[in-house]
Amino acid sequence: MDLFFEHYKITEYYDNNSDAVLLEGDTLDILKKLPSNTYKLIVSSPPYNIGKIYEEEVSLEKYLEWQESIICELFRICHMNGSIVWQVGNYVDNGEIFPLDIYFYPIFKKLEFKLRNRIIWHFGHGLHASKRFSGRYEVLLWFTKSNEYTFNLDSVRVPSKYPGKRNYKGNNIGKPSGNPLGKNPSDFWEIITDEWNSGIIDIPNVKSNHPEKTQHPCSFPIELIERCVLALTNENDLVLDPFGGVGSSLIAALKQKRRGVSIDKERIYLDITRERISKLENGSLKIRKIGTPIFEPTGREKVSQIPVEWLKKEEIAL
Repeated sequence: MDLFFEHYKITEYYDNNSDAVLLEGDTLDILKKLPSNTYKLIVSSPPYNIGKIYEEEVSLEKYLEWQESIICELFRICHMNGSIVWQVGNYVDNGEIFPLDIYFYPIFKKLEFKLRNRIIWHFGHGLHASKRFSGRYEVLLWFTKSNEYTFNLDSVRVPSKYPGKRNYKGNNIGKPSGNPLGKNPSDFWEIITDEWNSGIIDIPNVKSNHPEKTQHPCSFPIELIERCVLALTNENDLVLDPFGGVGSSLIAALKQKRRGVSIDKERIYLDITRERISKLENGSLKIRKIGTPIFEPTGREKVSQIPVEWLKKEEIAL
């Protein structure tokens, strides 16, 4: 089925001329049918094998075997100047944590992918734990297929904290030492309220009050993928998400004038993706804008106040 919106052509089969391709079915089966050396950016958050409604929990060994077969196909279809960004968390078994980035690295390395950054994405809200510290970060492994790859640093720079700094020695003594476009955001992407003061990327995860919340239990924020799209692709390049969910990667690609392909085995998520594309085109899609400050409670909100039951008698009297 072809759908033509005012700006986007959407197909449910592979078409190199489509703006958005939505493919329903088993990821590995579909990947085997896609053309080699094609996708400038492959970005996804694969199922973590933790028993979500859309995945069947198996042993860690079998999970990694399955993922390796998929990553082999991703190497084949990745553009020679392309990148893969694999966003992963932890596998938990009987209360013991297995950091998935540690297990994924040798799989990518065996295929001769080259690790460029291990990016830490820190967020302020997540699952709570009672027998260990609550997890508040995940990892993005950025690999390239070769030593020649697209990297647009200027597209994702953040404002410098001290733009007035000048060189104090050498041939450029007295001249500004920074870049007028800002500084490198580094490999630590944290949730804070002011990018200008910190230079740290501000990206919350998608929880109940997030404007991008859908029926999907584990969708990641469009803003997170936009950073990758801007830095690792050029306009009109192809972006692929092999575990597309509700299309956050595809939306990020379209927003930045790229083309996208999203694969998912659940029809309901592809239908939501199509609906989100329609809303993106007509301007009604709720998206958290890059760099939007995180809401900070003023202390006047009831939920930000200490419950009266926790107060000591003398504090209540005050």
